[in-house]
Amino acid sequence: MNTTVNQLSSSFRDPSGYVFIENGLVRRVIKPIYFKQYNSLVDSGFFKKLFQNKLLIEHEELLNNPSQIIIQPEQIPFITYPYEWCFNQFKEAALLTLKIQKFALEHNFSLKDASAFNIAYHKGKAIFIDTLSFDFYVENEPWRAYKQFISHFLAPLLLAHYHGSQSLRLMSNFIDGIPIKTLSSLLPFITKLNPFLYSNVHLLAKFEDKYNEDYSQKDKRIRLSKKSQLNIIKSLYAFIKKLSLKESSEWGDYYAKINYSDSAFNLKSDIINVWVNKLGVKTLIDIGGNDGTLIRRIRHKIEQALVCDIDNKAVDFNYTEIKKNKEINTLPFVLDVLSPSAAIGFNNKERESFLDRIQKFAPDVTLALAVIHHMSLSGNITFSMSAKFFASFSKYLIIEFPKRNDSWVERLLNTKGTFKDHFNFYNIEEFENAYTNYFKLIEKTLIENSERVMYLFQVKEC
Repeated sequence: MNTTVNQLSSSFRDPSGYVFIENGLVRRVIKPIYFKQYNSLVDSGFFKKLFQNKLLIEHEELLNNPSQIIIQPEQIPFITYPYEWCFNQFKEAALLTLKIQKFALEHNFSLKDASAFNIAYHKGKAIFIDTLSFDFYVENEPWRAYKQFISHFLAPLLLAHYHGSQSLRLMSNFIDGIPIKTLSSLLPFITKLNPFLYSNVHLLAKFEDKYNEDYSQKDKRIRLSKKSQLNIIKSLYAFIKKLSLKESSEWGDYYAKINYSDSAFNLKSDIINVWVNKLGVKTLIDIGGNDGTLIRRIRHKIEQALVCDIDNKAVDFNYTEIKKNKEINTLPFVLDVLSPSAAIGFNNKERESFLDRIQKFAPDVTLALAVIHHMSLSGNITFSMSAKFFASFSKYLIIEFPKRNDSWVERLLNTKGTFKDHFNFYNIEEFENAYTNYFKLIEKTLIENSERVMYLFQVKEC
Protein backbone atom coordinates (compact mmCIF):
# COMPACT_ATOMS: atom_id res chain seq x y z
CA MET A 1 0.00 0.00 0.00
CA ASN A 2 1.35 3.42 -0.93
CA THR A 3 1.60 5.97 1.86
CA THR A 4 2.46 9.64 1.73
CA VAL A 5 4.55 11.09 4.57
CA ASN A 6 5.39 14.80 4.88
CA GLN A 7 7.18 16.41 7.82
CA LEU A 8 5.47 19.67 8.77
CA SER A 9 7.49 22.71 7.80
CA SER A 10 6.84 24.17 11.27
CA SER A 11 8.24 21.12 13.10
CA PHE A 12 12.02 21.48 13.12
CA ARG A 13 12.96 23.33 16.29
CA ASP A 14 12.73 20.50 18.85
CA PRO A 15 15.39 17.75 18.59
CA SER A 16 13.10 15.46 20.62
CA GLY A 17 10.91 14.69 17.61
CA TYR A 18 8.81 16.12 14.83
CA VAL A 19 5.28 16.22 13.46
CA PHE A 20 4.40 14.78 10.08
CA ILE A 21 1.37 14.14 7.89
CA GLU A 22 0.68 10.60 6.76
CA ASN A 23 -2.30 9.88 4.54
CA GLY A 24 -3.91 13.11 5.66
CA LEU A 25 -3.45 12.44 9.40
CA VAL A 26 -1.24 14.40 11.80
CA ARG A 27 1.25 12.16 13.62
CA ARG A 28 4.36 12.73 15.74
CA VAL A 29 7.71 10.96 15.79
CA ILE A 30 9.50 10.77 19.15
CA LYS A 31 13.26 10.23 18.94
CA PRO A 32 15.34 8.14 21.39
CA ILE A 33 16.76 11.32 22.96
CA TYR A 34 13.30 11.89 24.50
CA PHE A 35 12.40 8.30 25.40
CA LYS A 36 13.29 8.70 29.09
CA GLN A 37 11.03 11.73 29.51
CA TYR A 38 8.22 10.27 27.42
CA ASN A 39 8.19 6.95 29.28
CA SER A 40 8.19 8.74 32.64
CA LEU A 41 5.33 11.00 31.54
CA VAL A 42 3.33 7.93 30.49
CA ASP A 43 4.25 5.62 33.39
CA SER A 44 3.61 8.27 36.07
CA GLY A 45 0.11 8.86 34.75
CA PHE A 46 0.97 12.51 34.06
CA PHE A 47 -0.25 12.44 30.46
CA LYS A 48 -3.42 10.62 31.50
CA LYS A 49 -4.23 13.31 34.09
CA LEU A 50 -3.73 16.05 31.51
CA PHE A 51 -6.00 14.18 29.08
CA GLN A 52 -8.69 13.74 31.72
CA ASN A 53 -8.61 17.44 32.55
CA LYS A 54 -8.75 18.43 28.85
CA LEU A 55 -5.45 20.33 29.12
CA LEU A 56 -3.38 18.37 26.59
CA ILE A 57 -4.52 16.98 23.24
CA GLU A 58 -5.04 13.23 23.59
CA HIS A 59 -2.99 10.78 21.56
CA GLU A 60 -2.68 7.08 20.90
CA GLU A 61 0.57 5.20 20.47
CA LEU A 62 0.94 3.61 17.02
CA LEU A 63 4.52 2.34 17.17
CA ASN A 64 7.14 1.82 19.88
CA ASN A 65 10.54 0.39 19.01
CA PRO A 66 14.17 1.18 19.92
CA SER A 67 14.56 3.70 17.08
CA GLN A 68 11.33 5.69 17.38
CA ILE A 69 7.91 6.06 18.93
CA ILE A 70 5.02 7.26 16.78
CA ILE A 71 1.90 8.77 18.32
CA GLN A 72 -1.26 10.05 16.67
CA PRO A 73 -3.00 12.94 18.42
CA GLU A 74 -6.69 13.69 18.19
CA GLN A 75 -7.11 15.53 14.90
CA ILE A 76 -7.86 19.27 14.97
CA PRO A 77 -9.83 20.35 11.87
CA PHE A 78 -8.42 23.87 11.58
CA ILE A 79 -5.45 25.51 13.28
CA THR A 80 -5.47 29.22 14.09
CA TYR A 81 -2.34 31.13 15.07
CA PRO A 82 -1.84 33.54 18.00
CA TYR A 83 -1.99 36.61 15.73
CA GLU A 84 -5.51 35.47 14.73
CA TRP A 85 -6.84 35.22 18.29
CA CYS A 86 -9.09 37.72 19.99
CA PHE A 87 -8.03 39.16 23.34
CA ASN A 88 -9.88 36.63 25.48
CA GLN A 89 -8.54 33.72 23.44
CA PHE A 90 -5.04 35.04 24.05
CA LYS A 91 -5.77 35.33 27.76
CA GLU A 92 -7.11 31.79 27.92
CA ALA A 93 -4.04 30.45 26.13
CA ALA A 94 -1.74 32.27 28.58
CA LEU A 95 -3.64 31.00 31.62
CA LEU A 96 -3.68 27.46 30.24
CA THR A 97 0.10 27.53 29.83
CA LEU A 98 0.55 28.68 33.43
CA LYS A 99 -1.90 26.08 34.68
CA ILE A 100 0.02 23.34 32.90
CA GLN A 101 3.37 24.56 34.24
CA LYS A 102 1.97 24.59 37.79
CA PHE A 103 0.63 21.07 37.32
CA ALA A 104 3.95 19.96 35.85
CA LEU A 105 5.97 21.35 38.77
CA GLU A 106 3.68 19.63 41.24
CA HIS A 107 4.54 16.34 39.50
CA ASN A 108 8.29 17.02 39.17
CA PHE A 109 8.17 18.03 35.51
CA SER A 110 8.51 21.42 33.84
CA LEU A 111 7.70 23.00 30.49
CA LYS A 112 10.93 23.41 28.53
CA ASP A 113 9.25 25.94 26.24
CA ALA A 114 6.24 28.24 26.49
CA SER A 115 5.45 29.21 22.91
CA ALA A 116 2.00 30.56 22.10
CA PHE A 117 2.12 28.26 19.06
CA ASN A 118 1.88 25.30 21.47
CA ILE A 119 -1.80 26.19 21.92
CA ALA A 120 -4.68 25.47 19.56
CA TYR A 121 -8.43 26.02 19.80
CA HIS A 122 -10.49 22.87 19.60
CA LYS A 123 -14.05 22.04 20.67
CA GLY A 124 -14.67 25.51 22.04
CA LYS A 125 -11.58 25.86 24.22
CA ALA A 126 -7.81 26.22 24.31
CA ILE A 127 -5.80 22.99 24.31
CA PHE A 128 -2.05 22.35 24.61
CA ILE A 129 -0.78 20.48 21.54
CA ASP A 130 2.99 20.08 22.00
CA THR A 131 3.31 16.69 23.66
CA LEU A 132 7.11 16.91 23.80
CA SER A 133 7.29 20.23 25.66
CA PHE A 134 7.78 18.55 29.06
CA ASP A 135 11.08 17.81 30.75
CA PHE A 136 12.17 16.68 34.20
CA TYR A 137 12.16 19.29 36.94
CA VAL A 138 15.67 20.00 38.23
CA GLU A 139 15.87 21.06 41.87
CA ASN A 140 16.41 24.84 42.29
CA GLU A 141 16.74 25.41 38.53
CA PRO A 142 14.68 28.42 37.31
CA TRP A 143 11.90 27.89 34.80
CA ARG A 144 13.84 28.08 31.54
CA ALA A 145 10.71 28.99 29.56
CA TYR A 146 9.93 31.99 31.79
CA LYS A 147 11.29 34.65 29.41
CA GLN A 148 9.59 32.95 26.46
CA PHE A 149 6.29 33.06 28.33
CA ILE A 150 6.71 36.79 28.95
CA SER A 151 7.48 37.52 25.28
CA HIS A 152 4.82 35.17 23.85
CA PHE A 153 1.96 35.88 26.23
CA LEU A 154 2.39 38.72 28.72
CA ALA A 155 3.91 41.06 26.11
CA PRO A 156 1.09 40.98 23.53
CA LEU A 157 -1.56 41.06 26.26
CA LEU A 158 0.01 44.11 27.92
CA LEU A 159 0.38 45.94 24.61
CA ALA A 160 -3.25 45.18 23.76
CA HIS A 161 -4.34 46.39 27.20
CA TYR A 162 -2.50 49.70 26.86
CA HIS A 163 -2.57 50.29 23.10
CA GLY A 164 -5.49 48.28 21.70
CA SER A 165 -6.20 44.82 20.31
CA GLN A 166 -4.35 45.51 17.04
CA SER A 167 -1.17 44.97 19.09
CA LEU A 168 -1.95 41.24 19.17
CA ARG A 169 -1.11 41.09 15.47
CA LEU A 170 2.50 41.95 16.29
CA MET A 171 2.95 38.23 16.88
CA SER A 172 3.00 37.79 13.11
CA ASN A 173 6.14 39.96 13.03
CA PHE A 174 7.69 38.36 16.10
CA ILE A 175 6.91 34.65 15.91
CA ASP A 176 9.68 34.02 18.45
CA GLY A 177 7.98 36.43 20.83
CA ILE A 178 7.97 40.20 21.25
CA PRO A 179 11.43 41.25 22.49
CA ILE A 180 11.34 42.28 26.14
CA LYS A 181 13.30 45.46 25.40
CA THR A 182 10.71 46.39 22.77
CA LEU A 183 7.89 45.68 25.20
CA SER A 184 9.51 47.78 27.92
CA SER A 185 9.98 50.73 25.57
CA LEU A 186 6.36 50.63 24.40
CA LEU A 187 4.73 50.52 27.82
CA PRO A 188 3.72 53.77 29.59
CA PHE A 189 6.24 55.12 32.08
CA ILE A 190 3.77 54.59 34.92
CA THR A 191 4.16 50.82 34.52
CA LYS A 192 7.66 51.15 35.96
CA LEU A 193 6.01 52.08 39.25
CA ASN A 194 4.08 48.81 39.30
CA PRO A 195 6.17 46.23 41.23
CA PHE A 196 4.82 43.31 39.16
CA LEU A 197 5.51 44.97 35.80
CA TYR A 198 8.83 46.35 36.91
CA SER A 199 10.15 42.92 37.92
CA ASN A 200 8.59 40.92 35.07
CA VAL A 201 9.19 43.41 32.25
CA HIS A 202 11.42 46.42 32.91
CA LEU A 203 14.00 44.74 35.11
CA LEU A 204 13.96 41.71 32.82
CA ALA A 205 14.63 44.00 29.84
CA LYS A 206 17.81 45.23 31.49
CA PHE A 207 19.11 41.69 31.66
CA GLU A 208 17.66 40.37 28.40
CA ASP A 209 21.06 39.48 26.99
CA LYS A 210 21.80 37.46 30.11
CA TYR A 211 18.52 35.57 29.81
CA ASN A 212 19.26 34.91 26.14
CA GLU A 213 22.30 32.82 27.04
CA ASP A 214 22.28 29.13 26.24
CA TYR A 215 21.05 27.30 29.30
CA SER A 216 23.96 24.88 29.13
CA GLN A 217 26.17 27.93 29.87
CA LYS A 218 23.89 29.64 32.38
CA ASP A 219 25.15 31.26 35.53
CA LYS A 220 25.37 28.42 38.03
CA ARG A 221 24.70 30.85 40.90
CA ILE A 222 21.09 31.37 39.74
CA ARG A 223 18.93 29.21 41.97
CA LEU A 224 15.17 29.26 42.43
CA SER A 225 13.20 26.87 44.60
CA LYS A 226 10.07 25.13 43.40
CA LYS A 227 8.05 27.12 45.93
CA SER A 228 9.39 30.38 44.49
CA GLN A 229 8.55 29.24 40.96
CA LEU A 230 5.01 28.39 42.01
CA ASN A 231 4.67 31.86 43.56
CA ILE A 232 5.82 33.48 40.31
CA ILE A 233 3.30 31.42 38.35
CA LYS A 234 0.57 32.35 40.82
CA SER A 235 1.34 36.07 40.47
CA LEU A 236 1.45 35.85 36.65
CA TYR A 237 -1.87 33.99 36.62
CA ALA A 238 -3.57 36.52 38.91
CA PHE A 239 -2.27 39.52 36.94
CA ILE A 240 -3.18 38.16 33.50
CA LYS A 241 -6.63 37.05 34.64
CA LYS A 242 -7.48 40.67 35.51
CA LEU A 243 -6.28 42.15 32.21
CA SER A 244 -8.90 43.65 29.91
CA LEU A 245 -9.22 45.81 26.80
CA LYS A 246 -9.95 49.53 26.97
CA GLU A 247 -11.45 50.05 23.54
CA SER A 248 -14.67 50.09 21.57
CA SER A 249 -15.17 49.26 17.89
CA GLU A 250 -17.23 50.33 14.93
CA TRP A 251 -18.59 46.90 14.12
CA GLY A 252 -18.70 45.28 17.55
CA ASP A 253 -22.38 46.19 18.00
CA TYR A 254 -23.24 45.64 14.34
CA TYR A 255 -26.54 43.86 14.97
CA ALA A 256 -27.67 46.59 17.36
CA LYS A 257 -27.65 49.16 14.54
CA ILE A 258 -28.39 46.99 11.51
CA ASN A 259 -30.08 48.87 8.69
CA TYR A 260 -32.93 46.52 7.87
CA SER A 261 -36.01 45.38 9.73
CA ASP A 262 -36.45 42.37 11.99
CA SER A 263 -38.60 40.71 9.33
CA ALA A 264 -35.90 41.21 6.69
CA PHE A 265 -33.23 39.86 9.04
CA ASN A 266 -35.36 36.82 9.84
CA LEU A 267 -35.97 36.22 6.14
CA LYS A 268 -32.24 36.37 5.50
CA SER A 269 -31.69 33.81 8.25
CA ASP A 270 -34.43 31.57 6.85
CA ILE A 271 -32.91 31.68 3.35
CA ILE A 272 -29.54 30.61 4.75
CA ASN A 273 -31.17 27.78 6.69
CA VAL A 274 -33.01 26.46 3.63
CA TRP A 275 -29.89 26.50 1.45
CA VAL A 276 -27.57 25.02 4.10
CA ASN A 277 -30.06 22.23 4.76
CA LYS A 278 -30.56 21.58 1.04
CA LEU A 279 -26.81 21.25 0.50
CA GLY A 280 -26.36 19.00 3.54
CA VAL A 281 -23.50 21.20 4.73
CA LYS A 282 -21.09 19.68 7.25
CA THR A 283 -18.37 22.34 7.26
CA LEU A 284 -18.50 26.05 6.55
CA ILE A 285 -16.70 29.34 7.00
CA ASP A 286 -18.43 32.65 7.61
CA ILE A 287 -16.19 35.43 6.23
CA GLY A 288 -16.99 38.65 8.06
CA GLY A 289 -19.22 36.73 10.46
CA ASN A 290 -19.14 39.47 13.12
CA ASP A 291 -20.30 38.06 16.48
CA GLY A 292 -21.58 34.76 15.07
CA THR A 293 -25.28 35.61 15.37
CA LEU A 294 -26.26 34.11 12.01
CA ILE A 295 -24.25 30.93 12.58
CA ARG A 296 -26.13 30.40 15.84
CA ARG A 297 -29.41 30.66 13.94
CA ILE A 298 -28.54 27.77 11.61
CA ARG A 299 -30.69 24.78 12.58
CA HIS A 300 -28.86 22.24 10.42
CA LYS A 301 -26.22 20.16 12.24
CA ILE A 302 -22.79 21.57 11.37
CA GLU A 303 -19.71 19.51 12.20
CA GLN A 304 -17.29 22.46 12.08
CA ALA A 305 -18.05 26.14 11.57
CA LEU A 306 -15.33 28.78 11.26
CA VAL A 307 -16.37 32.37 11.94
CA CYS A 308 -13.87 35.14 11.25
CA ASP A 309 -14.08 38.90 11.40
CA ILE A 310 -11.70 41.85 11.41
CA ASP A 311 -13.25 43.23 14.61
CA ASN A 312 -11.64 41.93 17.80
CA LYS A 313 -14.57 43.01 19.97
CA ALA A 314 -17.04 41.10 17.81
CA VAL A 315 -14.85 37.97 17.84
CA ASP A 316 -14.44 38.33 21.61
CA PHE A 317 -18.20 38.47 22.05
CA ASN A 318 -18.62 35.45 19.77
CA TYR A 319 -16.04 33.50 21.77
CA THR A 320 -17.78 34.41 25.03
CA GLU A 321 -21.08 33.11 23.63
CA ILE A 322 -19.41 29.92 22.40
CA LYS A 323 -18.02 29.28 25.88
CA LYS A 324 -21.32 30.07 27.55
CA ASN A 325 -23.40 27.90 25.23
CA LYS A 326 -20.75 25.15 24.90
CA GLU A 327 -20.82 25.43 21.11
CA ILE A 328 -17.93 23.02 20.57
CA ASN A 329 -18.26 22.98 16.77
CA THR A 330 -17.70 26.72 16.21
CA LEU A 331 -14.25 28.30 15.98
CA PRO A 332 -13.99 32.11 15.92
CA PHE A 333 -10.86 34.01 14.93
CA VAL A 334 -9.72 37.46 13.83
CA LEU A 335 -9.09 37.91 10.11
CA ASP A 336 -8.87 40.88 7.80
CA VAL A 337 -10.28 39.59 4.52
CA LEU A 338 -8.41 42.37 2.69
CA SER A 339 -5.13 41.16 4.19
CA PRO A 340 -5.40 37.50 5.23
CA SER A 341 -2.61 36.02 7.33
CA ALA A 342 0.46 35.38 5.22
CA ALA A 343 2.89 32.46 5.23
CA ILE A 344 5.74 33.44 7.58
CA GLY A 345 8.74 32.05 9.42
CA PHE A 346 11.70 30.16 8.01
CA ASN A 347 11.52 29.85 4.23
CA ASN A 348 8.05 31.43 4.49
CA LYS A 349 6.73 27.98 5.35
CA GLU A 350 6.94 27.72 9.14
CA ARG A 351 3.43 29.12 9.60
CA GLU A 352 0.95 28.54 6.79
CA SER A 353 -1.04 31.31 5.21
CA PHE A 354 -4.76 31.52 5.82
CA LEU A 355 -5.38 30.59 2.19
CA ASP A 356 -3.25 27.44 2.42
CA ARG A 357 -5.05 26.36 5.59
CA ILE A 358 -8.56 27.11 4.37
CA GLN A 359 -7.92 25.37 1.04
CA LYS A 360 -6.85 22.24 2.92
CA PHE A 361 -9.86 22.51 5.20
CA ALA A 362 -12.04 22.94 2.07
CA PRO A 363 -15.34 23.92 3.74
CA ASP A 364 -18.50 22.81 1.98
CA VAL A 365 -19.79 26.36 1.83
CA THR A 366 -18.58 29.90 2.39
CA LEU A 367 -20.91 32.52 3.81
CA ALA A 368 -20.09 36.07 2.74
CA LEU A 369 -22.87 38.14 4.25
CA ALA A 370 -22.74 41.93 4.00
CA VAL A 371 -19.04 41.86 3.22
CA ILE A 372 -18.78 42.40 -0.55
CA HIS A 373 -19.43 46.16 -0.33
CA HIS A 374 -16.60 46.53 2.20
CA MET A 375 -14.23 44.55 -0.02
CA SER A 376 -15.19 46.51 -3.14
CA LEU A 377 -15.64 50.03 -1.77
CA SER A 378 -13.22 50.09 1.17
CA GLY A 379 -10.57 47.80 -0.28
CA ASN A 380 -10.95 48.60 -4.01
CA ILE A 381 -11.23 44.85 -4.67
CA THR A 382 -12.88 44.24 -8.04
CA PHE A 383 -15.75 41.78 -8.32
CA SER A 384 -13.58 39.51 -10.42
CA MET A 385 -10.86 39.48 -7.73
CA SER A 386 -13.28 38.65 -4.91
CA ALA A 387 -15.03 35.98 -6.98
CA LYS A 388 -11.68 34.28 -7.68
CA PHE A 389 -10.84 34.50 -3.96
CA PHE A 390 -14.08 32.85 -2.81
CA ALA A 391 -13.91 30.21 -5.56
CA SER A 392 -10.50 29.05 -4.34
CA PHE A 393 -11.61 27.22 -1.20
CA SER A 394 -15.30 26.25 -1.19
CA LYS A 395 -17.59 24.38 -3.55
CA TYR A 396 -20.56 26.57 -2.68
CA LEU A 397 -20.88 30.27 -1.87
CA ILE A 398 -23.77 32.01 -0.14
CA ILE A 399 -23.23 35.72 -0.65
CA GLU A 400 -25.31 38.79 0.16
CA PHE A 401 -25.17 41.76 -2.20
CA PRO A 402 -26.25 45.18 -0.88
CA LYS A 403 -27.41 47.22 -3.85
CA ARG A 404 -26.10 50.68 -4.65
CA ASN A 405 -28.92 52.49 -2.85
CA ASP A 406 -28.47 50.49 0.36
CA SER A 407 -27.77 53.02 3.14
CA TRP A 408 -24.48 51.37 4.15
CA VAL A 409 -23.30 51.33 0.53
CA GLU A 410 -24.22 55.01 0.19
CA ARG A 411 -22.28 55.75 3.36
CA LEU A 412 -19.15 54.11 1.95
CA LEU A 413 -19.55 55.79 -1.45
CA ASN A 414 -19.91 59.20 0.19
CA THR A 415 -16.48 58.80 1.77
CA LYS A 416 -14.92 58.66 -1.71
CA GLY A 417 -15.46 62.35 -2.46
CA THR A 418 -14.40 63.29 -5.99
CA PHE A 419 -13.47 59.66 -6.72
CA LYS A 420 -17.05 58.45 -6.24
CA ASP A 421 -17.58 58.05 -9.98
CA HIS A 422 -14.68 55.57 -10.08
CA PHE A 423 -16.99 53.14 -8.30
CA ASN A 424 -19.75 53.19 -10.91
CA PHE A 425 -18.91 49.51 -11.45
CA TYR A 426 -20.61 48.78 -8.12
CA ASN A 427 -24.00 47.51 -9.31
CA ILE A 428 -25.81 44.22 -9.41
CA GLU A 429 -25.28 43.63 -13.14
CA GLU A 430 -21.50 43.98 -12.91
CA PHE A 431 -21.51 41.77 -9.81
CA GLU A 432 -23.44 38.97 -11.52
CA ASN A 433 -21.33 39.16 -14.68
CA ALA A 434 -18.09 38.81 -12.72
CA TYR A 435 -19.27 36.06 -10.38
CA THR A 436 -20.81 33.90 -13.09
CA ASN A 437 -17.34 33.63 -14.66
CA TYR A 438 -16.30 31.55 -11.66
CA PHE A 439 -19.61 30.22 -10.34
CA LYS A 440 -22.84 28.72 -11.58
CA LEU A 441 -25.87 30.53 -10.18
CA ILE A 442 -28.11 28.11 -8.28
CA GLU A 443 -30.59 30.47 -6.63
CA LYS A 444 -31.16 34.20 -6.23
CA THR A 445 -33.54 35.71 -3.70
CA LEU A 446 -34.39 39.31 -2.84
CA ILE A 447 -34.63 40.06 0.87
CA GLU A 448 -37.97 41.83 1.09
CA ASN A 449 -38.08 45.26 2.74
CA SER A 450 -34.38 45.75 2.11
CA GLU A 451 -31.94 46.66 -0.65
CA ARG A 452 -30.13 43.34 -0.41
CA VAL A 453 -30.09 40.21 -2.55
CA MET A 454 -29.01 36.71 -1.55
CA TYR A 455 -27.16 34.42 -3.98
CA LEU A 456 -26.34 30.72 -3.85
CA PHE A 457 -23.46 29.90 -6.19
CA GLN A 458 -21.63 26.68 -7.08
CA VAL A 459 -18.03 26.75 -8.29
CA LYS A 460 -17.68 25.94 -11.97
CA GLU A 461 -15.67 22.85 -12.88
CA CYS A 462 -12.28 23.67 -14.38
